[in-house]
Amino acid sequence: MFKYFPHTDEDIEAMKRAIGIASVDELFSDVPKDVFFRRKYNLPDAMSEIELRAYFDKLGKANSDLVCFAGLGTYDHYDPAVIKSLTSRQEFLTAYTPYQPEVSQGTLQYIFEFQSMIQILTGMDAANASMYDGATATAEACFMAEAIARRKLILVSKTVNPYVTDVLKTYCRPRGISIEIIPETDGITDIAELEKMIDGNVAAVVAQKPNFFGLIEDFGRISEIIHANGSVFIENADLSALGILKTPKEDGADIVVGDCQTLGIPMSYGGPGAGYMATIKAHIRKLPGRIVGLSKDVDGKRAYVLTLQAREQHIRREKANSNICSNQSLMALYVTIYLSLMGPEGLREVNELSYQGAHYLYDRLIATGKFRPAFKGPFLKEFCLKTNIPASTIQEVLLKNGIFGAIPMGEFGEEYQNMVSFAVTEKRTKEEIEHLVSLLEVVA
Repeated sequence: MFKYFPHTDEDIEAMKRAIGIASVDELFSDVPKDVFFRRKYNLPDAMSEIELRAYFDKLGKANSDLVCFAGLGTYDHYDPAVIKSLTSRQEFLTAYTPYQPEVSQGTLQYIFEFQSMIQILTGMDAANASMYDGATATAEACFMAEAIARRKLILVSKTVNPYVTDVLKTYCRPRGISIEIIPETDGITDIAELEKMIDGNVAAVVAQKPNFFGLIEDFGRISEIIHANGSVFIENADLSALGILKTPKEDGADIVVGDCQTLGIPMSYGGPGAGYMATIKAHIRKLPGRIVGLSKDVDGKRAYVLTLQAREQHIRREKANSNICSNQSLMALYVTIYLSLMGPEGLREVNELSYQGAHYLYDRLIATGKFRPAFKGPFLKEFCLKTNIPASTIQEVLLKNGIFGAIPMGEFGEEYQNMVSFAVTEKRTKEEIEHLVSLLEVVA
């Protein structure tokens, strides 16, 4: 047995003799030839430390530091500086899966606190940890629903973020789970169409709050229809917005999922984020990932334990709920520190400021005469407007002036061709809003 990876010609020859091959290429004989990468890698030559620092500094300067008026799943919320200071400590930064709970009490404590905060915000009976992001958490919820209802069809509202829906299609196809889209009317889930589509084959219905257009839907009637059919209601919810909106439990949701990015996690050019998942008591044993519980040790002292680990590493493979392996607890720690700092009052203020800024921008843009309402429903921090000005023209003007916003909605459907999306968080000032409006007032 070799105790290290062969790195000399003699080592390689010895390895080939030991395993009975004439060429290293024989190790890859089962791999289809058309998948081999036969071009040169576009990588620079080896560099010294000074050259490497200069190289990455140059790459970094290629990024643009823009004022963000965009959303669609990632939002420019305030992230207190203390979070980075704490999470960069070595014991947090290098923490991995707590395979030995007795020596991972610190990690288990903040996972427990994270779960507890998710329960408070969602109103659900239990929450887990270590979901990758909001999209894959939604896919895992669909797998849960399949196991609960023993059915193979998932209905997804068209008002769910299309990026999330695409992930669901990718994840569900290998499991033999079908995805069908419920149409929207005036920016919200078409209840009449849902009633036509739901039947004994439907495992679950997925809806979103606030939805992809920024609207806040009332799920009361939707929940009734779903449960009357013996199906599972999956709600994808913005955790930050749950600081002021009805909880998913009050909406009648059975499983609630989403991304934690709005709670102290920077946008970071698209990631990383952290997913969350919570459910009612009846479905706790179907949860993937981990559930940390609170107990006492032999001396009566507080001790944290891994209550449930429904992974193939811990139970029989055919009984596993998921193959989630990576531990997302560093990002969960971001969220835990953020919520500890903000508290209920801070989270309410975040939403109040976002609401005021979004509605102020909405009214100011309509007052220019160049924009008109796209939908009638209530919104919190994100909204869509119709305009006859090409979205590309609007974006070009904004980008030249250091603003990113007015996301074209036409790429998500022909019916949205003349529509753009804006988002406003508590970070946006009145001066920034007025600057955006002044730029668009003169766009032809």
